[in-house]
Amino acid sequence: MDQPNATITPAERERLTRYLAASREKLVQLVKGLSAAELDYKPAPDRWSAAENIEHITVVENIVFGRVTSALGSSPDPSKRGAWEGRDDAIVHEVESRVKRLQAPELGLPKGRWAHDELFRQFDAVRQRTSDFATSTTAAPRSHLFPHPFFGELDCYQWMLLLGAHCVRHTAQIEKLMATPGFPRAAATATAS
Repeated sequence: MDQPNATITPAERERLTRYLAASREKLVQLVKGLSAAELDYKPAPDRWSAAENIEHITVVENIVFGRVTSALGSSPDPSKRGAWEGRDDAIVHEVESRVKRLQAPELGLPKGRWAHDELFRQFDAVRQRTSDFATSTTAAPRSHLFPHPFFGELDCYQWMLLLGAHCVRHTAQIEKLMATPGFPRAAATATAS
């Protein structure tokens, strides 16, 4: 593991800030211009709409950011080892991949917290705060760990990477949703053909 007081390296900072920006941009470009019907469309009662996916991403990022900053405010425990230590690419891939379906914890479930316009403002505000933190922190994220409900102990840098991976995962879920035959735009396009 890195030295207990090592700050984020320039390469780690660059990777994290680029990844957060790229995952945000992909989501924003995908959903930009969707109508209310498109945002709210669900292919089945047990599936999430695009709006619900965006709400979930936002809520989870807000929770994780709070836990990261809380962990970084405590003393590091040098006896703790991360379950994915030295395997950043592997954990990012594991989260991005939609091969395993994971059940979101109750705290992160979408509940219709915001209207569509507010939903986008909330997402942007939360992502901007995370990005600003990634750009400016002088903390030692590799030295602080806390458990992930599915992946075990992760260091705070990996947690921040997972915010981007989580966004990528749900962007892919929205892409799949938009490709279903019943999606309103798909139905309108099929009728026009």
